[in-house]
Amino acid sequence: MAQPLKRVDAYTRADTLRGSIGPYRAWWDVVHYAITVRPDHGSKTIQGSNTILIRAVHDGQRMQIDLQQPLVVDSIKAYVAAPGAEGGRGGGLVPFTRDGNVIWADLPGTIGAGSEFAVHIYYHGKPREARNPPWDGGWIWARTPDGRPWMTVACQGLGASAWYPCKDTQSDEPDSAALLIVVPDSLTGVGNGRLHGTTPNGDGTTTWHWKVANPINNYNLVPYIGPYTHIGRRYKGADGPLDLDYWVLPSHLAKALEQFNQVPPMLACFEDWFGPYPFYTDGYKLVEAPHLGMEHQSGIAYGNGYMNGYLGTDLSGSGWGLKWDYIIVHESAHEWFGNNITTADIADMWVHEAFANYAEALYTECLFGAGAGADYVTGLRKNVLNDIPVQGRYGVNQEGSRDMYYKGSNMLHTIRHIMDDDSLFKGMLREMNRRFRHGIVTGAQIEAFISTYSGHDFSKVFDQYLRSTQVPVLQWGVRKGRLYVRFTQCLEDFAMPTSIIVNGETRTVPIGTRWSSPAGGLRARTATLEPDRNWYVGVQAVRGRELKQAIGASLPHHPD
Repeated sequence: MAQPLKRVDAYTRADTLRGSIGPYRAWWDVVHYAITVRPDHGSKTIQGSNTILIRAVHDGQRMQIDLQQPLVVDSIKAYVAAPGAEGGRGGGLVPFTRDGNVIWADLPGTIGAGSEFAVHIYYHGKPREARNPPWDGGWIWARTPDGRPWMTVACQGLGASAWYPCKDTQSDEPDSAALLIVVPDSLTGVGNGRLHGTTPNGDGTTTWHWKVANPINNYNLVPYIGPYTHIGRRYKGADGPLDLDYWVLPSHLAKALEQFNQVPPMLACFEDWFGPYPFYTDGYKLVEAPHLGMEHQSGIAYGNGYMNGYLGTDLSGSGWGLKWDYIIVHESAHEWFGNNITTADIADMWVHEAFANYAEALYTECLFGAGAGADYVTGLRKNVLNDIPVQGRYGVNQEGSRDMYYKGSNMLHTIRHIMDDDSLFKGMLREMNRRFRHGIVTGAQIEAFISTYSGHDFSKVFDQYLRSTQVPVLQWGVRKGRLYVRFTQCLEDFAMPTSIIVNGETRTVPIGTRWSSPAGGLRARTATLEPDRNWYVGVQAVRGRELKQAIGASLPHHPD
């Protein structure tokens, strides 16, 4: 579930520093984050540290470290040899300066390419408070229905540097991570990955130790703190037994036990379509949160009120969206698209959201058949705005339109039906998750992969639906007893094979922006035509003088 950023017409140096890989980010690669955080609910402040294990890919000395104001860096230490995974020891102090939301840290000497080292950063302060989570994110200071503290973070879009110092870009994931959450003894600290124990601190607090064994997006690393109770289950999956862990408020235990029964059949459907769940070593987890939900890897935030649909509504209007829980299905789909496959720049967030949104239709299809899945995805078209292109602007931390969900999924549905081979389409989705497993990609890579794997050149389709705000309109008419078709309200060179229904007969024909008469074209005085609903296009009949003028003299004369 993407957090929409404020759209801007002019970009600043700060936008470029955040959204691009400048020279002081490019020379080093994150290997491991070890984050410790101690929140105080009363003052809405945090204290923490992050030890970043780093591999130098080029020679370098100055580092760009991101930490959003008003959080304050207390000190930075550097280590020639990395300290333990859960904290620092020794090390020399590193001078640093603040530049807005960036910290410039100057290491004591040049680090040679291939070297590994670590920096340990202590920080504190009052992090940005979420205004409308998960969309307008930050730290969330809430209370349970019975008044106890309930805290977490939602920071996609806003950035993980809103609560801990890091290299705040999707293009560099740590290979693994540790999250140490210091909470009052009466509360539980839940993190991503596996619980590796708890440590009583003797001061009324306990540290909960969580470790992630796989690469992880920085915005996916989050703590959940509250009076949780635990439910443990196991799923017999494609790669063996998968641990299912649910952390919920005690008063919602009965509801959770019933609602989360949806997880195993959903995982079975997704493993069939996309391949094995990508994070068996870290397990699968749903954690009740004081906001709607977010795809936090191996620790999905759940706040849909234990009801089906999207807060009890069907986004498609088809009725099928009330047959399953939107947050369980959509956010779990991100484990494959967004967490397993991650885009380097958020301008390509359609790769995350279009596929996750289409996964909702595929799950509907798994439960109720292909017709139901088509009902669902085509019903989503009413939500498309066509305000700005789906693909955003690169290098300035700006995604495109929220149409990346509904327009994006309908583009994929159209591509699937152009391919006209579900075994090929499924094979493509599975191979995509295998080939790019735990990887960073560009949108261009995914576009090229789909075209190459399928054997269809979809470049014009991607240009039309991702980089234009127009939905093609199929114009048609009968002239001198022959059917003519073309696309309008589209890019000048747009073309794609399209299934059309003519007088009740379905045929697939190539259609471009010039009037043409399909091969074996209809010869009749009258006709009815509609595009197959599985193609995301509009339709317009053109008749009489308007059709004659539109066709003009560019086509050969056909006798009656």
